[in-house]
Amino acid sequence: MSNFNITSSTVDYEDPVQSAEMMALLQAYALDPMGGGKPLDEQVIERLPIELSKRPHAFSILVYVDGEAAGLANCFEGFSTFACAPLVNIHDLVVLPKFRGLGLSLKLLDAVEEHAIARDCCKITLEVLSENEPAKQAYLKFGFAPYNLDPEAGQAEFWQKPLLFS
Repeated sequence: MSNFNITSSTVDYEDPVQSAEMMALLQAYALDPMGGGKPLDEQVIERLPIELSKRPHAFSILVYVDGEAAGLANCFEGFSTFACAPLVNIHDLVVLPKFRGLGLSLKLLDAVEEHAIARDCCKITLEVLSENEPAKQAYLKFGFAPYNLDPEAGQAEFWQKPLLFS
């Protein structure tokens, strides 16, 4: 890592350069098999930075290698009823393939943790696909673990129900 200048920055959604970098990284993630393998709709690319700027509990972090946008974390503050405290959920985390192996996911996770601590959050949550072993290894290395309340009840699963919207 010492051969590269690695920096991170919180995204200013109203900055056209940072918004474009964020959307390019999110598009790369969407096209990856771990992101679904399909391109984002053009309206998503156009509207997402604007919509995120309207949400005070959203924040995104870019990580750069020698000035080139190489990784992204999109996060949202939520709330833990059991802890009666805020939490941060990492909704998207991506590192471009050509930059993998440089520890960028850990740099992103460090930056997310700094935001979570500054917001007095009780925890950071995320979802990971069961077959994404490289991501799971990075998350374990950072201190994440599968979630359960009682081992006999099993691990939590992330489910969804898509809704149609206009």
